[in-house]
Amino acid sequence: MARKSIEQRLAEIETRRADLKARLIKQERSNDTRRKVLIGAFVLHHLSNDKDPEFTKRLSGWLRRELPTFLTRDNDKALFDDLLKPEDTTVKNNHVGHDLI
Repeated sequence: MARKSIEQRLAEIETRRADLKARLIKQERSNDTRRKVLIGAFVLHHLSNDKDPEFTKRLSGWLRRELPTFLTRDNDKALFDDLLKPEDTTVKNNHVGHDLI
């Protein structure tokens, strides 16, 4: 069996390096996507969970202010129509004589 030349071995190493680099990039993209999904799920959870109404109000207000400038494509904005519509500012009566906002 003939030994591989140094040039052949270097070519194989470079091919292996390129393959590993591609796998690393793919893993980093996967991790980035997972982080975005998880942070989105976290935000949506806090918007739908009314355990801290003041925080939910501040969070939804922040999203209504910030998302329109962050989202540039109409189809992306359409995905968040429910979050971007103006807050209901009507005053409700709770039948005890106190106004709620």
